[in-house]
Amino acid sequence: MKKRLLSALGVSLSLLLAGCGNGDQASGESNKEVRVGFGVGTYEQQFKEGILPILEEKGYIVDMTTFSQNMQLNPAMQEGSIDASIFQSTAYMEGMNEELGMNMTGIVFVPSAPQGLYSEHHQSLDEVKDGSTVGVPNDPVNQERAVRILEELGWVTVSEDAGVTDFNLNSVEPADYDIDIKVLDPAQILVSLQDLDFGVVNGNYIANAPDRKITDALKIENTPEQHRIIVSIEEENKDTEWAKDLKEAYESDEFREYIESNEQYDGFIMTEAWN
Repeated sequence: MKKRLLSALGVSLSLLLAGCGNGDQASGESNKEVRVGFGVGTYEQQFKEGILPILEEKGYIVDMTTFSQNMQLNPAMQEGSIDASIFQSTAYMEGMNEELGMNMTGIVFVPSAPQGLYSEHHQSLDEVKDGSTVGVPNDPVNQERAVRILEELGWVTVSEDAGVTDFNLNSVEPADYDIDIKVLDPAQILVSLQDLDFGVVNGNYIANAPDRKITDALKIENTPEQHRIIVSIEEENKDTEWAKDLKEAYESDEFREYIESNEQYDGFIMTEAWN
């Protein structure tokens, strides 16, 4: 009787230990799962074609989610639906941290598409005149970027106290020309060029458009660091292995070769790790 009891206890202990072992393995596997969110556009394509193979080779299971509107991504991270996002600049992220009470940080810059001034009716910047219509994005951060291009050209002046995340056109006055600024959804400016004299277009829309290149712009912005695209994560995750591997993938020679061999990315701002 005692032998049978000891035998049963031994089997139970073995099952318990096996169960614990399986639990540890499952936990290890879960650490190899990363959920990444994107807006519609070129940064998703960069990741899918250039970064995903690197992560999969390291054993990661990557869940990619594309959101139809950029404003959906940060709330998704806040609620835990995604671990990382690749769509926003440092300036935009800092504004969202304040607005949403989040603590996001950028872990690496990604090859970023600069804004540019484009036209389907004019071949030169010298063709601007009073009353020329110029399309700019409707969100404050990208609108500030666009207006800085116009300021550099001498078309407008911008108040010294103009913000970035709270920028608005009340800070803008005519300069050399009294242009007519049209505020549009960023995704609509490119397709609205037929109805405008000029339009400031976010570079990712140009990169995804057939027969267009960023280098075709009449004027390309001198993109400050705060407006370059980053990989955003929650601050608490910055020392995780997956965050380190994600950063390493974006700085790798393998990803560099992918970017430099694809004409679609001509004119992009590259990461300093490749200099």
